[in-house]
Amino acid sequence: MSIGPKQALYTEFAAVARALGSQHRLEILEHLAQGERGVEALAERVGLSIANASQHLQQLRRAGLVASRRDGKFVLYRLADEAVLSVMAMLSGIAERNLAEVDRIRRSYFDERDNMEPVSREELLQRTRDDLVTVLDVRPIDEFAVGHVPGAINIPLGELEARLAELDPTHEIVAYCRGPWCVLSFEAVAALRIRGFRVRRLEDGLPEWRAAGLPVELS
Repeated sequence: MSIGPKQALYTEFAAVARALGSQHRLEILEHLAQGERGVEALAERVGLSIANASQHLQQLRRAGLVASRRDGKFVLYRLADEAVLSVMAMLSGIAERNLAEVDRIRRSYFDERDNMEPVSREELLQRTRDDLVTVLDVRPIDEFAVGHVPGAINIPLGELEARLAELDPTHEIVAYCRGPWCVLSFEAVAALRIRGFRVRRLEDGLPEWRAAGLPVELS
């Protein structure tokens, strides 16, 4: 039996929804929001085999969520467009408002490490221009290199304790990482507060900062 145009459209929309229906694919999208990546790098970051990561990427590409290009012998993947970030934000927002388990996880893990109001993008931009804060990027160095908040210093979370001397204890710190639920910034805030630093988080991460049209520096 043939289907009408509306049903045909809904079939395609459902294909996009199915592609989003995997925690691994959502995490892959979070990593691709930082910049282009090959399948090997993505597999390592997400904790998958290369074959498994490749299968997830093919599903995301078929759904129009990621695009790719060839660089010599390698294939590099990226988000298809900034609208993918909006879709992920809407998913997160719906889950936060309506799922009790999301609220439990937020309170038991995230709020325990930082229950202060985060700094908005607009406030951080103004405070950096006035030289009122130290902006701390706690992502890995390769992600920092392809784009970061202007003037930010990069101390990956795993190096933070060994490099505390690089931070001015008299200057307020604003930490950020990959997005609003990236655990790296929450862990950094908790670790620095224990050591007496004045520190808050950015409300989200570098991808949202870039999508808002705010300035980005490259290393």
